[in-house]
Amino acid sequence: MLGFVMAKRIFLAFGVLLLVGIVGIAALAYRPAIATVPVPAFAPALVAEGEILAAGGYCATCHTVRGGAPFAGGRAMKTGFGTLYSTNITPDPETGIGGWSQAAFARALREGISRDGSQLFPALPFDHFTKLSDDDVAALYAYMMSRPAVKAPAKPNDLPFPLNIRALQAGWKLLFFKAGRFTADPAHNAQWNRGAYLTDALGHCGACHTPRNALGAEQPGKPYAGASIDGWIAPALTAANQAPIAWTTPELTAYLTTGVSLYHGTAAGPMSAVVHDGLAKLPPADQQAVTLYIESLGQGDSRAGAAAPVLAKALAVQPGKDADGRLFTAACGSCHHAGAAPNPLRPLIALNSAVTLDEPTNLIRLILYGIGAKQGAPGVVMPGLGGLSDADVARLAAVIRRTHSALPPWNDLAKKVAAVRADGPGES
Repeated sequence: MLGFVMAKRIFLAFGVLLLVGIVGIAALAYRPAIATVPVPAFAPALVAEGEILAAGGYCATCHTVRGGAPFAGGRAMKTGFGTLYSTNITPDPETGIGGWSQAAFARALREGISRDGSQLFPALPFDHFTKLSDDDVAALYAYMMSRPAVKAPAKPNDLPFPLNIRALQAGWKLLFFKAGRFTADPAHNAQWNRGAYLTDALGHCGACHTPRNALGAEQPGKPYAGASIDGWIAPALTAANQAPIAWTTPELTAYLTTGVSLYHGTAAGPMSAVVHDGLAKLPPADQQAVTLYIESLGQGDSRAGAAAPVLAKALAVQPGKDADGRLFTAACGSCHHAGAAPNPLRPLIALNSAVTLDEPTNLIRLILYGIGAKQGAPGVVMPGLGGLSDADVARLAAVIRRTHSALPPWNDLAKKVAAVRADGPGES
């Protein structure tokens, strides 16, 4: 009898604690809904400014599915917790953000709270957008509310219980989110600070290039240290970047504005859209500011003098005449042969960070899927070699690593090739 009474008390205590926890989470997560308003008219200049900012923030990149209407959502974003789908941000009143006031729009961007008061998942980088200025939020609002309305119901997210409970995001924010506008660093000039704002706030580059902890938050002590994103490796933007030749201001300028660099190859994967749909559309002064800021992270200009011996070594690469060397010559050598002067449209493989990264993911993706006409250099195609077997792709990656770098071989290449192939080419 005594044991039954004790068990009952424990059960009741657990129930009370559970109830208190639920009430506490609900209270923490609660935000009032913001009433809908008629969509106002906007000055053309404000809409035009918003268009530039939306490009710089890659809004269409995340909120447009391949072949779909711009900003209508539905793009899959794979995370370690499941798959999230971007939402419709056209001004459709039923399935989009039609009727949202500027206050509701600003709250979503800066706090991760929807118009109806529900918590948004941090796939929307509100931890970066919280730094946006009032003027830029107003311009973005004007542009988005001036887009054609598209009826496109939200695709349900694929998250396991209890991670699909939106109220729990309030706890995540309590741990990892700090609201607040961008503040200039007095140790740097106006151009550097402009670049920091465009990179850290609007461009949210850290969302891809900063590693995340077990709960999916960016690690504060490792900004721009490199991370895995969308099946690719986003390399470090700091001095830890593994490119054989340092990223200098001229190289960064060319890559970030055209997608092509003499010593670093062409933009591929998710980075292609960042360049062609985003940075290329910024005004030249803003492009220069972004370049200045990113170069300061890696300090490539201070190491520019080390390029000559690395280039000479890259030009002297010989893949060999064994079976693996012949495979390389047949598959890659006609375009990427060493010995000739560097050609940005046929880059030297030994200079590409895909060969020097700790993981072979990027190189395997390039071998399997190539680079399309809308990526890298516009109109220039690198054909994929997906017709090769997993074993042959692994052999090709291995011989490239062995002959084009002095680094140790990658392990389990055939297994990694199979995993990349199973993951597919992705949206980019």
